[in-house]
Amino acid sequence: RMEGYGYYALPTGAEYRGPLWDGMFHGQGELLLPTGGSYRALWERGVATQGKYAFADGLEYDEEKWRYCDGYDRRFYTEICSGFKPPGIPQLTNLDPPKIIPEDCYDCGDGFYDPKTRIVVDYKRKFLRNADDEEHEWILRTCRKAWAITTEQKPKP
Repeated sequence: RMEGYGYYALPTGAEYRGPLWDGMFHGQGELLLPTGGSYRALWERGVATQGKYAFADGLEYDEEKWRYCDGYDRRFYTEICSGFKPPGIPQLTNLDPPKIIPEDCYDCGDGFYDPKTRIVVDYKRKFLRNADDEEHEWILRTCRKAWAITTEQKPKP
């Protein structure tokens, strides 16, 4: 069994860094996710008893005082930190500039979706999953799609 401080790579691409006891996460450790987020927690025999999740951009999730992207304030986190762009220049995602979506694909939040193959790949083009019918319909209905013709908003001089 694994014991002591170590690193453990999970098949999902996540990685645990911290103390292990009898092959389980045990103590103050961190789970690094392939999306760039992380979960720091106090683990007891493989179960997180207290913890904090941080998104890839540094925003920490707070269940009690969550003020990001709620029904009253729809700004992206980068807009909260840096302010709005000038009128006429849209910010479509939290990333600025946003990821360039491959032709005929959709940006579904954790990667790109190709509706022809029904496969979701991460932003480095590594396979994540096959989309079922429900996810397929949701992505087509709600996610940002690549355009055949790009238009750029350039501020007037």
